[in-house]
Amino acid sequence: MPKGLRRFHRGGDSHFITCSCYQRKAFLGSARRRDLFIAILEQVRKRYNFVVWGYVVMPEHFHLLVTEPRSGSISLAMQVLKQRVSLTCRSKEMAIWREEPPAFWQPRYYDFNVYTERKHVEKLRYIHRNPVKRGLVRSPEMWYWSSFRFYRLGEAGPVKVGE
Repeated sequence: MPKGLRRFHRGGDSHFITCSCYQRKAFLGSARRRDLFIAILEQVRKRYNFVVWGYVVMPEHFHLLVTEPRSGSISLAMQVLKQRVSLTCRSKEMAIWREEPPAFWQPRYYDFNVYTERKHVEKLRYIHRNPVKRGLVRSPEMWYWSSFRFYRLGEAGPVKVGE
């Protein structure tokens, strides 16, 4: 994370959030773990009452485009999301390593205020193209762990997108 990272909350902006797994390891590399992440994201979205405009879960990181929570703060919602995913993935039935790493997530998260419609569209495109750019799929609709299918096909997915 950058030194001196400044966050601007309570301005009514949307936020583009990125968080990486510890040492960029593919701790979300299995479909089962990405499914778990999405289920927990939806629970946290409901609990803290924020809008998800876009998301993608990659093997070693995730991106979100969200509003500020009506209950609590973005920091608290991200803390709860990361802790719940980490604790569940570290449980015996989900563990994938012989020697457990010292952390599941990199500390903190990157937060960019999205204050114009142009930036909103730019960040959504970035989110949805990420799996294609990384060579995981040939087209965005093939990556299940993304909000792309909501926008392109009108499918209601496991995470409620939009208001």
